[in-house]
Parts: sequence; structure tokens; C-alpha cells
Amino acid sequence: MDTNHFHPMMVHFPIALLIIGFLFDIVGVFFRKEKCLSKTGLYLMVIGTVGSIAAYLTGEYFTKELTGIAGELKEEHELYAKITMYTMIIASTLRIWLLVLKKTESFWKWIILLLYFVGTITVGYAGFLGGKLVYNIMIIF
Repeated sequence: MDTNHFHPMMVHFPIALLIIGFLFDIVGVFFRKEKCLSKTGLYLMVIGTVGSIAAYLTGEYFTKELTGIAGELKEEHELYAKITMYTMIIASTLRIWLLVLKKTESFWKWIILLLYFVGTITVGYAGFLGGKLVYNIMIIF
């Protein structure tokens, strides 16, 4: 089995899960009585965070080194992947902690939503850069 395919198999999960989960949470802000929106946003956030860890690790350990313009683009891609992963680990941990403390409607809810927004933007941009690597520079991992 070719391990170079592990990263492309993993990357689509955090992109989809984090973006859709964030949208569920935003809609949940406007429809507060509908608790399933926030709960779905939480589940997608946590699963997307785990997916971002898997995507980062497979990218780090199962893709080849690149040089030149492709190498520079890969480094920027990795930077945004790291930002996404660490931001979402912090946001997910805080959110679970607030859930355990039963303080989901505190000020921290807005900090978590902001972190979730940052993670959503950075995962989208990391995906965009990864797409540029594959489609514009024709790098096949």
C-alpha cells in the first residue's frame, strides 16, 4: 500500500466537518431554542478537530519533501494546517470543559465561537493551498 495517499484521504474530513459545524453553530446563535443545532455543531467540531490532527500527522509523516516554489507553498500550507489544528484543539477543549461545568451560555461561548471561526477560515485556506499544490503545480502526493 502506498502511504503517500494517506494525507489526501484524510484532508477532506476536517475541511467539511469544521465548515459545516461552524455553520450549524452560527445558525444556532439565531435559533437559541433549537438545541440540536448547537449540539450538532459541537459534534462536528470535535470530530473535525480529530480529523485535523489526523490530516496534519499524515501530511507531516507520509508526504514527500518538496523544493523550490512547491516547497514554499507546502510550508505555507503546513503553517495554516498547524494554526487550524491548534486553534481547534483549544476551542474543542474549552467547549467540552464548559459543557462539563454546565456553563455553555457564559462569555467563553463567544471566545469559542471566535476560535471556531478562525479555525474554519484557516482550514479553508490550508485546503486552498493544498489544492494549488496538487492542481496548479501538478504535485501528486
